[in-house]
Amino acid sequence: MAMDSEPINLTHHFLIAMPGLADKSFAKSVVYMCEHSDRGALGLVINKPSDISVKKLFDKVELPLHRDDLTETPVFQGGPVQTERGFVLHESMMPGHESVYASTMSIPGGLEMTTSKDVLEALSTGAGPRKVFVSLGYSAWGEGQLESELLDNSWLTVAADIAVIFDTPVEQRYDKALLLLGLQSWMLSPVAGHA
Repeated sequence: MAMDSEPINLTHHFLIAMPGLADKSFAKSVVYMCEHSDRGALGLVINKPSDISVKKLFDKVELPLHRDDLTETPVFQGGPVQTERGFVLHESMMPGHESVYASTMSIPGGLEMTTSKDVLEALSTGAGPRKVFVSLGYSAWGEGQLESELLDNSWLTVAADIAVIFDTPVEQRYDKALLLLGLQSWMLSPVAGHA
């Protein structure tokens, strides 16, 4: 007997890769979900730094960077889709109001994801959002694809804590995300079990 369940919405959640997930883009990754609907899902991997710093990225797009706090910050590999395109996850400048940037997605939980260059221009002057996460590329799932991966035990899910994104050292983000579930990595088996 098939049961219809309410569709899940994992917007503003973390996806935490299970040990058995071997895809190199997602092995041992934590993905912050920016959007999840019946049409699919979009997120940013928050714990895979690239070898490019924010300063180098600004040099590449020919902008100065007057934010000492960001100079050595790595640009992250947000996922395998559009890896030449920049995505800036940041705190909402004016919660409850329309974004000040041209191309921004508001995310419940007080965050925004901006893809327009104006956020970089604001940062270059020393202004812009205080808490910033910059990635090249993003992660995407088509209609029903993420739900299928969840049924295959590829991911654990938990409501996002933005401190994991902005205030936690990169190498600790996977373990901190697991701790939100009361788990530690040694507790996870690389073999999926189905009851």
